[in-house]
Amino acid sequence: MVPNTSRRRFLTGVAALGLAGVGGRVGAQSSQAAGTIRLDGEIPGWRGRDPASIRGETNPTLALEPGRVYRIVWENVDGTPHNVALLDADGGTIERTSFVTERGATQTFDFVATEAMAEYVCEAHPGSMRGDIRIAGEETAAEGDGSGDDTDGSDRFMPWGPTVRTETVADGPLSAPLGFEVAPDDRDRRFVVDQVGTIYVHGSDGLADEPFLDITERLIDFSSARTDSIEERGLLGLAFHPDFESNRRYYVRYSAPPKPKTPDGYTHIERLSEFTAGEEGRRGRPGSERVLLDIPSPHYTHNAGSVAFGPDGYCYMGMGDGGGSKLEAGHAEDWYVNNGGNGQNVTDNLLGSILRIDVDDRSGAKPYGIPDDNPLVGRDGLDEHYAWGFRNPWRVSFSSGTLFVADVGASNYEEVNIVEKGNNYGWNVREGSHCYSTGSPTDPPTACPERTPPDVRGGEPLVDPIVEYPHVYEGNSVGLAVIGGHVYDTDTIPDLDGAYVFGDYSQNGEPRGSLFAATPPAEDGQWSLEELRIAGGPDGSLDAYLLGIGQDTTGELYALTTDVLGVDPSTTTGRVQKLVPETPATGSAAGDTSAAESAGTENGTATNGSGAENGSDAASDARGPGFGAVAALGAVGSVAAAAIARSLASDGDSD
Repeated sequence: MVPNTSRRRFLTGVAALGLAGVGGRVGAQSSQAAGTIRLDGEIPGWRGRDPASIRGETNPTLALEPGRVYRIVWENVDGTPHNVALLDADGGTIERTSFVTERGATQTFDFVATEAMAEYVCEAHPGSMRGDIRIAGEETAAEGDGSGDDTDGSDRFMPWGPTVRTETVADGPLSAPLGFEVAPDDRDRRFVVDQVGTIYVHGSDGLADEPFLDITERLIDFSSARTDSIEERGLLGLAFHPDFESNRRYYVRYSAPPKPKTPDGYTHIERLSEFTAGEEGRRGRPGSERVLLDIPSPHYTHNAGSVAFGPDGYCYMGMGDGGGSKLEAGHAEDWYVNNGGNGQNVTDNLLGSILRIDVDDRSGAKPYGIPDDNPLVGRDGLDEHYAWGFRNPWRVSFSSGTLFVADVGASNYEEVNIVEKGNNYGWNVREGSHCYSTGSPTDPPTACPERTPPDVRGGEPLVDPIVEYPHVYEGNSVGLAVIGGHVYDTDTIPDLDGAYVFGDYSQNGEPRGSLFAATPPAEDGQWSLEELRIAGGPDGSLDAYLLGIGQDTTGELYALTTDVLGVDPSTTTGRVQKLVPETPATGSAAGDTSAAESAGTENGTATNGSGAENGSDAASDARGPGFGAVAALGAVGSVAAAAIARSLASDGDSD
């Protein structure tokens, strides 16, 4: 898409998809429509259906004639709230439709094309659902002199930072890798979590052929899930007990089917379970499961999923706000005027929070204990809550005792927080540091509370994030759903040392994930941001959707990516891509992987085959990219097959 600033330089007017009432209201049943335009609406973008010239295109450019009447018929295909808004060339709203929230529902309207129109967008997801239209007879930027290119960076929200390469260290059977963990022992191995239900070991010789753990049969049934839209359920998190080397215990978050007592209308249960690996720690032993916590979840999005042990030895777990419309079941009442929210309600459920429990304490009625200093112990609220006010905390990490939590935004902003005990991080009163409105998400109020009322936990402040960025800046997409990362703790890439490296799922709904670096200020305030330029990547981005970022024991970082939209266990486009310097070190591969793993390049990105031995009040506020989620996305590509993990297969561990 041509940036708005470029459009203003070259076009006297560019038409966008119009609405009833633009340039003279046209009745919805008008028979004067010059032509019908059919679109499918979903978070990754508008998809053209008719006429044939736009069929199959994402966010197609619409060529219209000024003064002609057109009819738009679009279908909501993902059950997420969408509408259509006309913007002028300066980004101003000309007119908008109401939100459509039900999957399969359609909206029809007629409009008169005018030269004032510049873009059509979904106001809930303007970063990905955004298209141009050209009025007949007008020159496009592509037909101009080429100065529409943003070569000076003036249209960018954040400047370019260091250039890095990515080296594929694992692919093989992976579909949607979203987690990457290291067990606290002395073995050279990493554990890759695949959303479809498996955990694989990655060792010095590559990815094991057989999974460490396979619980696909315990997850929700993916056969009924959409493969062309966001799906945020699945195997979502893994953490090893700090004493794993001696007790072999580890903890897994996954989405289980509803139980008989699950509330009506809820789609699944978010489950935390303990497993015990075999004596040698090479087999996950699925038969050892001990369920610790089952949390009913109303919608298929906003599940979060991270599990991590803090320096205090306690287990921390992110919980999303339940997703879906705030008008639907599963959203508790709270103190603010926005519809529901869970993040502001800590008495009715465990959603919208960071939880902290003691997995070693079995002395009470629950299969876990509550740390005595949890902030709501002895107060009004559920004792498991550690911090609250979150929408969809997608990935948490500790660095030198500091807890970083990335929280996926709704309509306008993404954020990263430093989380401390008992703090309220603002959702759904605020999105980032900005006011939010469920009734008009893209036109929120300029003033809103900065703390809760005195009768709500004593008037606690709403804490601002350390990092925030918009979905759209100067007409350009910045991102859709933040992906939490880690503090880079090594000198392999010197320019990143000490920076918090994180990313975004997709710039615009296409397989174009981004990586960012945040650096703390000298004093209090938001951190400075840079975007990492991926050598050989399309426009400096990743060539896939970003689902997670992992870190090994040496401090090196790994981008976890997929090409697939939706969760489809039959696909194997998942990759684990290590971040390495732009210029490889002479005579050796960068980082701790073997130089023998390197096997060439694809589009400027180093690759290596997987090895062998060793054995992822409109109802418009809740369904933005829930991870906007972080569910998987894209088309199937070729991947290397993993070799046989002989040592894993013969280690003698059993269920």
